Amino acid sequence: MRVMLRAHMDTAATNEGIKSGALPQAVKKLMDAVKPEAAYFGLHEGVRSCWIVFDLQDSSDLPPLVQDLFLQFNAEVEVSPVMDAAGLAKGLAAMSG
Repeated sequence: MRVMLRAHMDTAATNEGIKSGALPQAVKKLMDAVKPEAAYFGLHEGVRSCWIVFDLQDSSDLPPLVQDLFLQFNAEVEVSPVMDAAGLAKGLAAMSG
């Protein structure tokens, strides 16, 4: 299932992660693990945030993927199913019949 992971990370924790090198290491580890279709990084509601779209093969894969975000960066994490335009068209077509 294609999902979008959104994480808002604590400013003090990410500042320390930048200084120590833990933040870039955690981002690389996550990117290597999920091989994202898209990944964006920026500010949201005044804190460092990321939005990552990837295929989640099994929901049991999620806890180890986000553990570093929770432990090291006090992140608030949401994961939502998403689809591209072709998936939306397929879903809408199924509703009209």
